[in-house]
Amino acid sequence: MRGPLVGVVVVDLSRALAGPHAAMMLGDLGARVVKVESPAGGDDARSWGPPFVGPEDDEQSTYFLSCNRNKESIALDLKSEDGKDVLRALLRKADVVIENFRAGVMTRLGFSTSELHEINPGLVILSITGFGHDGPEALRAGYDQIVQGEAGLMSVTGSGPDDVQRVGVPVADLLSGIYGAFGVVSALFERAGSGRGQVVRTSLLSSIVGIHAFQGTMATVAHAVPLAQGNHHPSIAPYGLFRCRDGSVQISVGNNSLWQRLCENFGIDPATPGLETNAMRVTNRARTIATVEEAFSEFDAEELLLMLDAAGIPAGKVRTLDEVYKWPQLLSQGLKISVDHSTLGPIDLPGPPIRFFDAADGAEVETTRTEHTAPPTLGEHAATIKAWLDESAE
Repeated sequence: MRGPLVGVVVVDLSRALAGPHAAMMLGDLGARVVKVESPAGGDDARSWGPPFVGPEDDEQSTYFLSCNRNKESIALDLKSEDGKDVLRALLRKADVVIENFRAGVMTRLGFSTSELHEINPGLVILSITGFGHDGPEALRAGYDQIVQGEAGLMSVTGSGPDDVQRVGVPVADLLSGIYGAFGVVSALFERAGSGRGQVVRTSLLSSIVGIHAFQGTMATVAHAVPLAQGNHHPSIAPYGLFRCRDGSVQISVGNNSLWQRLCENFGIDPATPGLETNAMRVTNRARTIATVEEAFSEFDAEELLLMLDAAGIPAGKVRTLDEVYKWPQLLSQGLKISVDHSTLGPIDLPGPPIRFFDAADGAEVETTRTEHTAPPTLGEHAATIKAWLDESAE
């Protein structure tokens, strides 16, 4: 086992996506992650599909497979005393516990924050909710698309103000998991000095507000209301998706030096009235787009991408996901991994996005976790986990 969190034990009580994604990130870093599921069907995501894969009597949800690698599974009825006893034993061994129940559920189960720290004072507790743990709407159930709308992300996504769209992946859930994992690692660092475990709280709402970036300061500082405007940047031009003879390409002209290069290589007059500066090109966006697309109209996409690369202009194409997972650059970064699933056999999964290297002796040696385990079937590791707990008790 490799990774900076080797030796850390995580108890994952969460389900669906935000909490499981956080736990998976910690597992990718080498932590031992024990996923605690309900005996009645397990994690909700096990039933989310199609697509399902595998034999008809034991189908697996590809949704579940996306966020549960590098975990062990045990099924516990947390409303029973036996289930609670096993959970308490796990918590005594754990460094981290993750939950994304609605507010008050953990307390009703007998595992409030104070009770958790009575069991294990060093426990780092990650709690993820939809709209925050307090405030007038704390009890609202949080689902990704609802929060994308409520937190303003959909208002700046889509072809225009009358065609707002959700982001194509559950970005509020995923970002909550990422922020949550970041908070856990920070709390573990703090615990090394204090010896006490902190409570880390985040939410789907805060995760979306956390990525408002320049759209947020446009609203809070300039008091302007950002709106959706399709595949073109609201503050930089030309920056977006542009049509050419047989399709389209994307370019990012982030400064006037790049604009000059674009003009020189594609016959555009850089002194065209209204297009001399970035601010002018943004103000006159429609004319900017028309000018660039006219220059690109005589080239096919592949030829155009080669020309843009030669000119030093950042450019790319829009790939489908099947193309992405065959891309040599993706493969070179370890972003596709192979694991052996207990019922599906060998399968490929998206890989961890972070790599680690030891450069202490001047030569970089990769220390990233490279051996991964498949997402577990429900209760797959119950015997192993209970044996580990019994051994510890003895």
